[in-house]
Amino acid sequence: MAPQTKHDPARTSYYVSDALYQELVEGYADWQRDELIVEDPRVCARFHRLLDREARLLDQLKYEEWLTLYAPEFVYWVPSTPNGGDPRREVAVTFDDRRRVEDRVFRFRTGYAWSQAPPSRTVRLIGNVEVFKTAKPTMMMVRSNFFISEFWGETRTLTGWAGHRIVEMDGVWKIVAKQVNLIECDQSLRNPSIIL
Repeated sequence: MAPQTKHDPARTSYYVSDALYQELVEGYADWQRDELIVEDPRVCARFHRLLDREARLLDQLKYEEWLTLYAPEFVYWVPSTPNGGDPRREVAVTFDDRRRVEDRVFRFRTGYAWSQAPPSRTVRLIGNVEVFKTAKPTMMMVRSNFFISEFWGETRTLTGWAGHRIVEMDGVWKIVAKQVNLIECDQSLRNPSIIL
């Protein structure tokens, strides 16, 4: 068995620090401004395709392939407050790093994740995609609305908007943060075990 490396994001949460929390809060505070919108249709289409692919992979339960869309160090955040809030001070529906997401995927694959046995059947619709520039040319923010229809014994819908922070790494655009803003985030959510 190979020795565990010190900085393996699948093994430890070393990068989840006060600095990361501060960067998230600041980065998600004031980015949806008209003067930052990217108008180039080719750029917008690239990121729209990325979000469409993410939705398709999740609907097809291809979690391992879905994880390849993400940077090695990433955060997946579902706030429980309508305005996103601060994950250091407020409870979140989910606040996961790579290690926790990979744990969740592993648990799904065991067949013993009773909330997903059998797995939910989902259809995700993504729309109203807008791309926003940031101070860094290798980082973009992407806003999209989503509608998820989930069947697990009964059908329910989950709706809201997502904010993806996407960075260029070695010529490939990777997701480093995803904030999922459910419209009913502050209400009782029945078993939100699917990946949104």
